[in-house]
Amino acid sequence: MKTIGLIGGMSWESSLEYYRILNQTTRARLGGLHSAKLILFSVDFADMAAMQHDGNWADISAILVEAAQQLQMAGASMVLLGANTMHLLANDIEARISIPLVHIADVTAAAIKAQGLGRVGLLGTRFTMEQDFYRQRLIDRHGLEVLIPSDSGRTIVHQIIYDELCRGQFKPESCQAVLAICQELAAAGAEGVILGCTELELLVKDAAAAVPLFPTTRIHAEAAVNLALGS
Repeated sequence: MKTIGLIGGMSWESSLEYYRILNQTTRARLGGLHSAKLILFSVDFADMAAMQHDGNWADISAILVEAAQQLQMAGASMVLLGANTMHLLANDIEARISIPLVHIADVTAAAIKAQGLGRVGLLGTRFTMEQDFYRQRLIDRHGLEVLIPSDSGRTIVHQIIYDELCRGQFKPESCQAVLAICQELAAAGAEGVILGCTELELLVKDAAAAVPLFPTTRIHAEAAVNLALGS
């Protein structure tokens, strides 16, 4: 079993979910008392969020590159960046380590295509929905058509993520708001919706949606276990 390196803390609620899925999936695959071999490097999200909204991506990059390098030096065989938005800096990290970075958009695209879908909606922070690092990767590398919510919908989802979910608040009315936006994306032609924020799947959980939902945390963590177990 290979050792998984996880950069977490963005937010710690999502890192907790990563830890749970990584271990549950390993036990399901191997049985008995087995659990995942992993190393966690957790950052202070208050600092990271402030730098995000100031557009200070260079300093965030330095922090995440150092975290990945420390995971590699500690014996990790791969790196998981436990936040969709921070994959804006995935190329910076990959260039400075010699172990694989398991890209969340790539494994999510594989899950979408495995269901035979070609047009999906994307929910996440404004950074994830509006910038090219995620959406364009799905289009260019995987041939998917990607829809995003209206400006008002993007504002609602972004505020729910930062003002509620990253603070540990999961409100039923916010769940309904997210599901309503999923319905709007489905009406616009989306065959499925990517929950492109690790906390969104904690909010939505098993709620019924108009189209299939793709929970990126679970997809990402399960892909890492597959890699760790050589399958």
